[in-house]
Amino acid sequence: MDKKVSVGVVGTSWWADAMYMPAVSKHPGAVLAAVCGRSRENAEAIARTWNIPHVFTSYDEMIASGLIDAVLISTTNNTHHEMTLKALDAGLHVLCEKPLAMNYAEAMEMVIAAEASGKKCLVPFTYSFMPGTRYLKRLLDEGYIGRPYHLNMRYYTGYARDGRYLWRFDLQESGAGVVGDIGSHFLYLAQWYYGEIESVMCQLSTFVPRAPRPDGSDYEKADDSASILLQFKNGAQGVIVVSAVCYEDTPFGQTHHIELHGAGGTLYYFNDWNTLQRVSGAKMGEGMVQELPIPDDIWGNARRDTVHNTYKDIFREQDNMARGWITAILEDTDPHPTFAEAAAIQRVMSACQLSARENRRVSIEEIQA
Repeated sequence: MDKKVSVGVVGTSWWADAMYMPAVSKHPGAVLAAVCGRSRENAEAIARTWNIPHVFTSYDEMIASGLIDAVLISTTNNTHHEMTLKALDAGLHVLCEKPLAMNYAEAMEMVIAAEASGKKCLVPFTYSFMPGTRYLKRLLDEGYIGRPYHLNMRYYTGYARDGRYLWRFDLQESGAGVVGDIGSHFLYLAQWYYGEIESVMCQLSTFVPRAPRPDGSDYEKADDSASILLQFKNGAQGVIVVSAVCYEDTPFGQTHHIELHGAGGTLYYFNDWNTLQRVSGAKMGEGMVQELPIPDDIWGNARRDTVHNTYKDIFREQDNMARGWITAILEDTDPHPTFAEAAAIQRVMSACQLSARENRRVSIEEIQA
């Protein structure tokens, strides 16, 4: 490739270091041109690791520098809205972490600005790129289960078990707890699989007491577990349970479970985040449940020995998520998931929060920008 996209990364967390820096650095059409962080020491350390020539502690200075074509925003949720609008106003392409914003009104402002700008904008719902979840989508589109009846999805992890301060459970920083942090992933999958969600009934819980902020101040604590009942516009129903306080003894500390039932059959997906990422199913009239091997064209060149290696290869070696965003910029195609798709999930999240507060079923239409 002759042209290269110069990318600035905002955020110096382990996630930026593990997910985005390797992906962008490996893309033949991209250059890691700048990094911005609140701590110059941390920003300079990550710049040394990834040979990034320019370091900023001011976001405004970075986007005004003329050094970058695109910005990757990997920061706390309460910064997404302002940073994205400034980047679009500066003529930059944007990848913004999920959840897109603090609320649906902010998310829609970002959608409108993105569409008006004509820039390539993407929100990384990570698990929709994994081989097993993509194979489920293919099977559904091919009619494997026929008319959908219901789905059951469970995401169990334990990163909140120790009660330390995490900004993800500080509502002033995050806008939502586990329902936004990991629930948004499965809400996206649910809507991707079964279509538009019509209403929700949600129970949010906080099981583990949380430490104060590092400066000793208190804050409004967010949920660490959520149970969500879904009603889809096509008549199907769903249940999603997400929790960050589960003991999951796997190398990655989490497990994913998906069950999809319909008039013509059933599909199952289990990912133990160790060595097992299995799709199985039973089609009416074709016998008992059996494994449905994930096709080679979905795997591509990703390793299959451990889930963690698959995960690395999907995002670092293939044109998915950050790498797919870069390719979309170069080839003038539309990356997915879009800001509009992410705003739709933000709307469902807001409905979940309202449902939990008022202990009632909430129509998605009630949530207005």
